[in-house]
Amino acid sequence: MAEALARHSMVKAAASAWTAVMNRYPELASEPIVAGWAHAGRPLIVRRPACSDVAGMIPLGLPLPPSHGKRRIAVSLAAADIVASAPPPLLADAAAAAPAHWRTTIDLLLQLLPETRTFGSLAWQHLTGLPYLTESSDLDLLWPLSSMAQAKTLPSAIAGIAKQAPMRLDGEITGPAGGVQWRELTGTDEDEVLVKSPTGVASMARAAFLAGAVS
Repeated sequence: MAEALARHSMVKAAASAWTAVMNRYPELASEPIVAGWAHAGRPLIVRRPACSDVAGMIPLGLPLPPSHGKRRIAVSLAAADIVASAPPPLLADAAAAAPAHWRTTIDLLLQLLPETRTFGSLAWQHLTGLPYLTESSDLDLLWPLSSMAQAKTLPSAIAGIAKQAPMRLDGEITGPAGGVQWRELTGTDEDEVLVKSPTGVASMARAAFLAGAVS
Protein backbone atom coordinates (compact mmCIF):
# COMPACT_ATOMS: atom_id res chain seq x y z
CA MET A 1 0.00 0.00 0.00
CA ALA A 2 2.91 2.39 0.69
CA GLU A 3 3.75 2.58 -3.03
CA ALA A 4 0.13 3.07 -4.03
CA LEU A 5 -0.48 6.04 -1.77
CA ALA A 6 0.33 9.28 -3.56
CA ARG A 7 1.40 12.38 -1.66
CA HIS A 8 -1.65 14.33 -0.41
CA SER A 9 -3.73 11.14 -0.21
CA MET A 10 -6.12 11.14 2.74
CA VAL A 11 -6.06 8.01 4.90
CA LYS A 12 -7.82 6.77 7.99
CA ALA A 13 -5.96 4.86 10.68
CA ALA A 14 -7.25 1.93 12.70
CA ALA A 15 -8.28 3.13 16.17
CA SER A 16 -6.01 0.53 17.78
CA ALA A 17 -3.02 1.73 15.76
CA TRP A 18 -3.70 5.33 16.73
CA THR A 19 -3.88 4.33 20.40
CA ALA A 20 -0.46 2.71 20.00
CA VAL A 21 0.92 5.94 18.48
CA MET A 22 -0.45 7.92 21.42
CA ASN A 23 1.19 5.47 23.83
CA ARG A 24 4.54 6.06 22.11
CA TYR A 25 4.12 9.84 22.15
CA PRO A 26 2.45 10.87 25.43
CA GLU A 27 3.07 14.53 24.61
CA LEU A 28 0.65 14.15 21.70
CA ALA A 29 -1.87 12.20 23.76
CA SER A 30 -2.06 15.14 26.15
CA GLU A 31 -3.96 17.03 23.43
CA PRO A 32 -7.54 15.66 23.53
CA ILE A 33 -8.20 16.58 19.89
CA VAL A 34 -5.12 14.58 18.82
CA ALA A 35 -5.76 11.62 21.12
CA GLY A 36 -9.27 11.20 19.75
CA TRP A 37 -8.46 11.98 16.10
CA ALA A 38 -8.72 8.49 14.58
CA HIS A 39 -11.53 7.47 16.92
CA ALA A 40 -13.57 10.37 15.48
CA GLY A 41 -12.99 9.03 11.95
CA ARG A 42 -10.84 11.99 10.92
CA PRO A 43 -8.17 11.53 8.23
CA LEU A 44 -4.41 11.96 8.03
CA ILE A 45 -2.57 13.13 4.93
CA VAL A 46 0.31 11.35 3.18
CA ARG A 47 3.47 13.48 3.19
CA ARG A 48 7.02 13.14 1.88
CA PRO A 49 9.27 11.08 4.18
CA ALA A 50 11.65 12.85 6.55
CA CYS A 51 15.09 11.69 7.68
CA SER A 52 13.66 10.63 11.02
CA ASP A 53 10.99 8.38 9.50
CA VAL A 54 11.35 4.61 9.76
CA ALA A 55 11.87 2.86 6.42
CA GLY A 56 8.86 0.89 5.27
CA MET A 57 6.39 2.99 7.24
CA ILE A 58 3.90 5.38 5.65
CA PRO A 59 4.71 9.03 6.53
CA LEU A 60 1.59 10.94 7.53
CA GLY A 61 0.70 14.43 8.67
CA LEU A 62 -1.96 15.98 10.85
CA PRO A 63 -2.33 19.79 10.70
CA LEU A 64 -4.29 21.07 13.68
CA PRO A 65 -6.79 23.92 13.23
CA PRO A 66 -5.77 27.47 14.24
CA SER A 67 -7.75 27.20 17.47
CA HIS A 68 -5.29 24.48 18.52
CA GLY A 69 -2.15 26.36 17.49
CA LYS A 70 -2.09 25.38 13.79
CA ARG A 71 0.54 22.79 14.77
CA ARG A 72 1.68 20.28 12.15
CA ILE A 73 2.11 16.81 13.60
CA ALA A 74 4.12 14.11 11.80
CA VAL A 75 3.57 10.42 12.46
CA SER A 76 4.24 7.16 10.61
CA LEU A 77 2.10 4.04 10.40
CA ALA A 78 2.47 0.58 8.91
CA ALA A 79 0.40 -0.19 5.82
CA ALA A 80 -1.63 -2.66 7.89
CA ASP A 81 -2.69 0.21 10.18
CA ILE A 82 -4.44 2.03 7.31
CA VAL A 83 -8.12 1.09 7.04
CA ALA A 84 -9.13 3.47 4.21
CA SER A 85 -7.52 5.80 1.71
CA ALA A 86 -8.75 8.29 -0.89
CA PRO A 87 -7.43 11.17 -3.01
CA PRO A 88 -7.83 14.64 -1.52
CA PRO A 89 -11.39 15.89 -1.99
CA LEU A 90 -12.59 17.42 -5.21
CA LEU A 91 -12.88 21.19 -5.05
CA ALA A 92 -16.49 20.82 -6.17
CA ASP A 93 -17.28 18.68 -3.12
CA ALA A 94 -15.44 20.92 -0.64
CA ALA A 95 -16.84 24.19 -2.02
CA ALA A 96 -19.79 24.24 0.38
CA ALA A 97 -17.33 24.72 3.28
CA ALA A 98 -15.73 27.81 1.65
CA PRO A 99 -16.46 31.43 2.61
CA ALA A 100 -19.15 33.06 0.45
CA HIS A 101 -16.69 35.56 -1.05
CA TRP A 102 -14.61 32.66 -2.45
CA ARG A 103 -17.53 31.35 -4.50
CA THR A 104 -16.86 33.29 -7.73
CA THR A 105 -13.22 32.20 -7.81
CA ILE A 106 -14.14 28.58 -7.08
CA ASP A 107 -16.70 28.62 -9.89
CA LEU A 108 -14.05 29.88 -12.32
CA LEU A 109 -11.60 27.20 -11.17
CA LEU A 110 -14.20 24.48 -11.66
CA GLN A 111 -15.04 25.78 -15.13
CA LEU A 112 -11.33 25.65 -15.96
CA LEU A 113 -10.81 22.10 -14.65
CA PRO A 114 -13.67 20.24 -12.93
CA GLU A 115 -11.22 17.57 -11.69
CA THR A 116 -9.39 20.10 -9.47
CA ARG A 117 -8.77 18.81 -5.94
CA THR A 118 -8.04 20.65 -2.71
CA PHE A 119 -5.78 19.64 0.19
CA GLY A 120 -5.31 22.62 2.54
CA SER A 121 -7.50 24.45 5.03
CA LEU A 122 -10.63 24.16 2.89
CA ALA A 123 -10.16 20.39 2.55
CA TRP A 124 -9.62 19.93 6.28
CA GLN A 125 -12.66 22.01 7.19
CA HIS A 126 -14.75 20.03 4.71
CA LEU A 127 -13.49 16.64 5.93
CA THR A 128 -13.51 17.25 9.68
CA GLY A 129 -16.08 19.98 10.30
CA LEU A 130 -13.48 21.81 12.41
CA PRO A 131 -12.76 25.54 11.83
CA TYR A 132 -9.59 25.61 9.73
CA LEU A 133 -10.33 28.60 7.48
CA THR A 134 -9.34 32.12 8.52
CA GLU A 135 -9.24 35.50 6.77
CA SER A 136 -5.64 34.81 5.73
CA SER A 137 -6.16 31.24 4.46
CA ASP A 138 -4.82 30.20 1.06
CA LEU A 139 -6.78 28.00 -1.32
CA ASP A 140 -4.52 24.96 -1.83
CA LEU A 141 -5.23 23.02 -5.00
CA LEU A 142 -4.06 20.15 -7.19
CA TRP A 143 -4.62 20.38 -10.96
CA PRO A 144 -4.14 17.02 -12.76
CA LEU A 145 -2.94 17.27 -16.35
CA SER A 146 -4.64 15.08 -18.93
CA SER A 147 -3.85 16.53 -22.38
CA MET A 148 -1.11 18.41 -24.21
CA ALA A 149 -3.47 21.26 -25.08
CA GLN A 150 -4.32 21.62 -21.41
CA ALA A 151 -0.63 21.51 -20.45
CA LYS A 152 0.08 24.50 -22.68
CA THR A 153 -2.74 26.69 -21.37
CA LEU A 154 -3.44 25.66 -17.77
CA PRO A 155 -0.67 27.62 -15.98
CA SER A 156 -1.56 30.93 -17.64
CA ALA A 157 -5.29 30.31 -17.09
CA ILE A 158 -4.69 29.75 -13.38
CA ALA A 159 -2.62 32.95 -13.27
CA GLY A 160 -5.51 34.90 -14.78
CA ILE A 161 -7.91 33.64 -12.11
CA ALA A 162 -5.35 34.25 -9.35
CA LYS A 163 -5.07 37.94 -10.25
CA GLN A 164 -8.74 38.51 -9.39
CA ALA A 165 -9.03 36.06 -6.48
CA PRO A 166 -9.75 37.33 -2.94
CA MET A 167 -7.39 34.66 -1.56
CA ARG A 168 -3.95 33.38 -2.56
CA LEU A 169 -4.12 30.41 -4.93
CA ASP A 170 -1.46 27.88 -4.01
CA GLY A 171 -0.80 24.31 -5.04
CA GLU A 172 0.59 22.10 -7.76
CA ILE A 173 -0.04 20.95 -11.30
CA THR A 174 0.42 17.18 -11.20
CA GLY A 175 1.53 14.40 -13.52
CA PRO A 176 3.17 10.96 -13.27
CA ALA A 177 6.52 12.49 -12.21
CA GLY A 178 4.95 14.37 -9.30
CA GLY A 179 3.71 17.89 -8.69
CA VAL A 180 5.11 21.33 -9.59
CA GLN A 181 4.08 24.60 -7.94
CA TRP A 182 1.84 26.15 -10.58
CA ARG A 183 3.64 29.51 -10.66
CA GLU A 184 6.87 27.79 -11.72
CA LEU A 185 5.10 26.48 -14.82
CA THR A 186 4.25 29.95 -16.11
CA GLY A 187 7.86 30.37 -17.30
CA THR A 188 9.55 29.32 -20.55
CA ASP A 189 10.13 25.75 -21.74
CA GLU A 190 13.84 26.03 -20.90
CA ASP A 191 13.19 26.93 -17.26
CA GLU A 192 13.97 24.33 -14.60
CA VAL A 193 11.13 23.43 -12.22
CA LEU A 194 11.12 21.49 -8.95
CA VAL A 195 9.09 18.30 -9.15
CA LYS A 196 7.84 16.94 -5.82
CA SER A 197 7.26 13.20 -5.72
CA PRO A 198 6.46 10.80 -2.87
CA THR A 199 10.17 10.14 -2.38
CA GLY A 200 11.74 13.58 -2.77
CA VAL A 201 12.29 16.62 -4.96
CA ALA A 202 14.03 16.67 -8.35
CA SER A 203 14.79 19.35 -10.95
CA MET A 204 13.37 19.01 -14.47
CA ALA A 205 12.94 21.21 -17.51
CA ARG A 206 9.48 22.75 -17.69
CA ALA A 207 8.91 21.34 -21.18
CA ALA A 208 9.92 17.84 -20.09
CA PHE A 209 7.56 17.89 -17.11
CA LEU A 210 4.61 19.06 -19.18
CA ALA A 211 5.32 16.53 -21.94
CA GLY A 212 5.73 13.67 -19.47
CA ALA A 213 2.59 14.61 -17.59
CA VAL A 214 0.41 13.78 -20.58
CA SER A 215 2.45 11.07 -22.33
